[in-house]
Amino acid sequence: MNRRNGFTLIELLVVIEIIAILMAILMPALKRAREQGQRAVCLGNLKQLQLSWILYADDNDDKLVSCEAGGTWRTQFGEPWVGVTWAAGWSQGETLPEADQLDGIRAGALWPYTRDAKLYKCPTGYRGELMTYAMMISSNGRSVEGSPVFKRRMQVPQPAERLIFIDEGLSSPDAYATRYEQPLWWDQPVTRHGDGTNFTYADGHSRYHKWTGLETIKQGRDHVRTWEGTFSPSTPDGVEDLQWVQKGIWGKLGYDQ
Repeated sequence: MNRRNGFTLIELLVVIEIIAILMAILMPALKRAREQGQRAVCLGNLKQLQLSWILYADDNDDKLVSCEAGGTWRTQFGEPWVGVTWAAGWSQGETLPEADQLDGIRAGALWPYTRDAKLYKCPTGYRGELMTYAMMISSNGRSVEGSPVFKRRMQVPQPAERLIFIDEGLSSPDAYATRYEQPLWWDQPVTRHGDGTNFTYADGHSRYHKWTGLETIKQGRDHVRTWEGTFSPSTPDGVEDLQWVQKGIWGKLGYDQ
């Protein structure tokens, strides 16, 4: 009797097709699981930075650390929370050498409370990028169009709703901001984790926020590591996203809805 010692070409093709189908089914689930893990690590990093923000105020008679990144004139607002970690071409995604970024992180006023450079970077950060987080400009920073700025922790109204840190994905010379008297984004909406990003709040907790407006998501995806200036939403969902951030930063809107 003749015995068959191997697979036929048809059988091999069927097996390959089955494997391809299984991979197509499993890959999205694996990708979601990986993203959820990275998001959780990022939330933990931001939580530690938020606690260091609170400890700094406790050790400095309730005065808030400055939200401005390091630089010469920025010291007028107080001790910068982080030193110079941004490159001249930051608005187009350029970064400093890692050693310089590390020096900037260690020069910040929050370093004594953290002492771990890994806390300053989301796991989704790009290679060579050591700093992906930013602070909101209302936390002892500059006033925008007469916006309220909080110098002391006890001055922060509704701390459970007031945004402090964001996973922005950029190391820039400025704090994160929107316009105050107009319905305009200044810094770009951020899509670091799916269709949203991670934030911390003045009361100490951290949370993921997902955008609802398709135009918000598109703007964020089109400018992952770049800055282009103001952006005006044109849909109800887009306006809702913007106003959520504006209220989180300033505590209120500086214009009529």
